[in-house]
Amino acid sequence: MFIKRFTLGLLLTSSLLLASIPVAQAADDKLVHLYSARNEALIKPVLDKFTEQTGIEVKLITSKADALLKRLQTEGRNSPADVLLTTDAGRLHRAREAGVLQPIQSDVLAKAVPESYRDEDGYWYGLSLRARPIVYAKDRVKPEQLSTYEALAEPAMKGRVCIRSSNNIYNQSLVASMISTRGEAATEAWAKDLVKNFARPPRGGDRDQIKAVAAGQCDVAVVNTYYLGVMLSGNDADERAAAEKVAIFWPNQDDRGTHVNVSGAGVTAHARHRENAIKLIEFMASPEVQSWYARVNHEYPVVDGVESSELLKNWGEFKADNINLTELGRLNADALRLMDRAGWR
Repeated sequence: MFIKRFTLGLLLTSSLLLASIPVAQAADDKLVHLYSARNEALIKPVLDKFTEQTGIEVKLITSKADALLKRLQTEGRNSPADVLLTTDAGRLHRAREAGVLQPIQSDVLAKAVPESYRDEDGYWYGLSLRARPIVYAKDRVKPEQLSTYEALAEPAMKGRVCIRSSNNIYNQSLVASMISTRGEAATEAWAKDLVKNFARPPRGGDRDQIKAVAAGQCDVAVVNTYYLGVMLSGNDADERAAAEKVAIFWPNQDDRGTHVNVSGAGVTAHARHRENAIKLIEFMASPEVQSWYARVNHEYPVVDGVESSELLKNWGEFKADNINLTELGRLNADALRLMDRAGWR
């Protein structure tokens, strides 16, 4: 009798444990972990909307882009991350090369994201587009005096150019795009002459370059447009006043077009919620989210047919460089060595 009761109790206990497993898995299936280099305020509303529509909870960790890549490498198979969202195709390429991303196939993303704005093997997809044109002092420079990135290295621009350091990934990608289009020798000659035209040693971020133009420290600068958008629409009166003193010039409209880049996302190599990760990236490529990005973060939609914000429309249409952005990552090391040889610090 004792043996029968013991056996029956064991069976009941085992049945209860087995019955609990699908419930736990079902709860876990409603999760996705996101590592984001985007500021929480610029991504959280999108994630909340995703949860509202799908029932999938997003666990968010934000940090600097390079720190997130290092964290993924250190965590390896133990990483909880399912999606990496970061800025610049150069960084996305580094993530692929570091082995922290996996390729995915998505008809939704293949249809929504133009081929030039995504990894050719599906390791990452661009989700917002940023342009890096020239800004100039309205009171000292006439737009007809400007033409191309190459012209910034001409003698007429000596002592008039502000730009960030060579450590900046945005400038590395700009140089990589020029190597892809013009070749390494021509790009190096340009970079050496550009350095001679610096109004000051490179320092600070893109907003600092805009402020320097406004303050008369230089006449032109190369910056990402969304920084100007943030300054114009922000609550900082000094930044807004500085931004109002400059205007945008779209360079290289008669040849390859203005340099553009993306923020983008990929599924991590050891994602435990792979399907949810794909759903989240697909959601970020939806017209609703693309439109939100344009209004709130002053970045251009990557998806054709989605309207830009009024501010972006006011800056006018422009021809964008159409090279595949995987080139920016592939040529990043070449760009860095070139900038070093040119004395771009």
